[in-house]
Amino acid sequence: MNVEEEVERLKEEIKRLGKVQADGSYKVTFGVLFNDDRCANIFEALVGTLRAAKRRKLLTYEGELLLQGVHDNVEIILKPTPTAATDVTNAGHSRT
Repeated sequence: MNVEEEVERLKEEIKRLGKVQADGSYKVTFGVLFNDDRCANIFEALVGTLRAAKRRKLLTYEGELLLQGVHDNVEIILKPTPTAATDVTNAGHSRT
């Protein structure tokens, strides 16, 4: 699996494990991701995949390097996709 594929899988896992926010983003802690069995089987280097996604500005989190235990409570925020942000903004507005 190449980096782009891993980043896409990471986005799927964050959506599965995280909580959707009002702006369409998803929030999950590093500990939840790191300790999830499915993630452990998918990602050989979760921290590397997180860093690649952060460099692509797809998600945000405090710091550069996340370590198990020390950073378990660090929130990882998957930014909303343009369509998700539009859906939330247009919710309740009918189009003519």
